[in-house]
Amino acid sequence: MRKPHYAWIVLAITFVVLLVAAAIRATPAILIVPFEAEFGWSRATISLAISVNLLLYGLMGPFAAGVINRYGPRRVMAVSIALIGLGTLATIGMKHAWQLMTLWGVLVGLGTGMVAVVMGATVVQRWFHLHRGLALGLLTASSATGQLIFLPLLAKLVVSSGWRWAVVVIAAVALSVAPIALWLMRDRPGDKGLRPYGLPATEPAPTPIGGNPIVAALSALSIASRSREFWILAGSFFVCGASTNGLIGTHLIPACMDHGIPEVRAAGLLALMGIFDLVGTTGSGWLSDRFDNRMLLFTYYGLRGLSLLYLPYGFGSEGHGLGLFAVFYGLDWIATVPPTVALTRQAFGPERASLVFGWIMAAHQVGAALSASFAGFIRTTEGNYDHAFLLAGVLCMISAIGVLFAAKHPVKPALNPLPG
Repeated sequence: MRKPHYAWIVLAITFVVLLVAAAIRATPAILIVPFEAEFGWSRATISLAISVNLLLYGLMGPFAAGVINRYGPRRVMAVSIALIGLGTLATIGMKHAWQLMTLWGVLVGLGTGMVAVVMGATVVQRWFHLHRGLALGLLTASSATGQLIFLPLLAKLVVSSGWRWAVVVIAAVALSVAPIALWLMRDRPGDKGLRPYGLPATEPAPTPIGGNPIVAALSALSIASRSREFWILAGSFFVCGASTNGLIGTHLIPACMDHGIPEVRAAGLLALMGIFDLVGTTGSGWLSDRFDNRMLLFTYYGLRGLSLLYLPYGFGSEGHGLGLFAVFYGLDWIATVPPTVALTRQAFGPERASLVFGWIMAAHQVGAALSASFAGFIRTTEGNYDHAFLLAGVLCMISAIGVLFAAKHPVKPALNPLPG
């Protein structure tokens, strides 16, 4: 039997690292109510700390791409996941809101920003020529899988043993993954004497942009910002972040509890969404290799918008309608990533794709941060999340139309020389 290409081992390691980072990033959703009960902090105060986390997670994206290009995914993965674990573990001793802001907001936000979708896009770009969309779909789906595996367990721990035990468990998992990544991960196929999976011998392997990570990131932004395609993709991803990580990922469980749905059951709802997103995002990666990615994004944003417009009425059906929401929303939670990466690569070239996508991902997390804070403010002032859900639904419908105006063919900035 032929030995499998090492690209698949690299893919598996990256999947686990992104899965654990995503699980930690989703954990605050089950901690909001316990923090309110123990510390007396308002929903708006806790949401602000989560917003800082999401904002830094996104702003690290373009610079993370530069750091990964210079130092390699192996070291960046190991150091970042260890930083996430230590920052998470330190929260068990906090007593003041500023400590939540510093630890979960700043430290964990910076760490998760280094091992996010940009890391997955960079690894796929280096290791895969064939099945690139499928590989990226699998890595993107890791965040859903993280929710699927960890959130119900952590919610049970919160109810039975307190929120600190839940934090200890997830931190221990992160710290155990760091040495595994350092041991098995490789930076590029050449480290194993290989070429990217499926790349013909007659074609040169893509060469990542080296040099100063900050200069490389800012140079990519300068070039990309002159293109209409960049602003279309960044704008749609802003709405993507606002309607996923910022709103549903942060506030769905507290919203369920507001309607009398127990925390463990609410976490199970997110896990159900994770199952469907695992299917939807992996399928999206497969589809992105074969169909017009603009039409895929139109479909995904349209379905998500309809789901969010329905959500306030789903709560009114004593929670039974939430199952329908979980199916339709779950199928395209982050299915938007593979088509967006494909359009970015198409527009700006393979050498610059990860850097430009880093900035697009930054827009995603700016939207997530603003949405998390805004939804917390709406809940504090109005006593429910209805207007936050409805506004997000409308924005998704607008994005569904907007992505149709992206160009189908490469744009001129991709031809500009790379920075030295």
